[in-house]
Amino acid sequence: MRLKAGQPAKPFDAPDIFGRKISLPDFAGQKLMLSFFRYASCPLCNLRVHELIARYPDYQARGLRIVAFFQSPVESIRKYVGRQDAPFPIIADPRRAVYRQYEVEASWPGWLAAAWWWHPRMIAANLKGYWPGKMEGSKALIPADFLINPDSTIHTAFYGATIADHLPLPRVDAFLGENTV
Repeated sequence: MRLKAGQPAKPFDAPDIFGRKISLPDFAGQKLMLSFFRYASCPLCNLRVHELIARYPDYQARGLRIVAFFQSPVESIRKYVGRQDAPFPIIADPRRAVYRQYEVEASWPGWLAAAWWWHPRMIAANLKGYWPGKMEGSKALIPADFLINPDSTIHTAFYGATIADHLPLPRVDAFLGENTV
């Protein structure tokens, strides 16, 4: 059953790709965005990471922290996503334990709807230099994003409809403009 606004965020405790322990309580009292991606060489995922990195100085100044999850092993994340030098933690979850806690699932229709080379997001990813590589884990995994309130409750649970879907960034901006306690 998918998570909904108002529910407590699911606790997690995992090392990031550099071995630093990251857990939900680390972010108590802060606004947090949890982003669940597909695999490390996914062009669409790398484009989204690129967009988050570009906005992160502003997001951080406005009190938002981000934690990203990939279903790939650490080595692959370092090889592909790691080239971008993200200023936020990235967690390898190849067994998808945290994905299951957050009800992030696969969808073959969602894969088909956006997997073609002519999809606008795929073209944008390719133009930025993000090309498909080794696919790891469920190829049809659909991204999801969660905005977490400072009290560790879910503000927004966004489950993509296709492999190209993530929470629209204007909704992140709106969340940052709210005074949530």
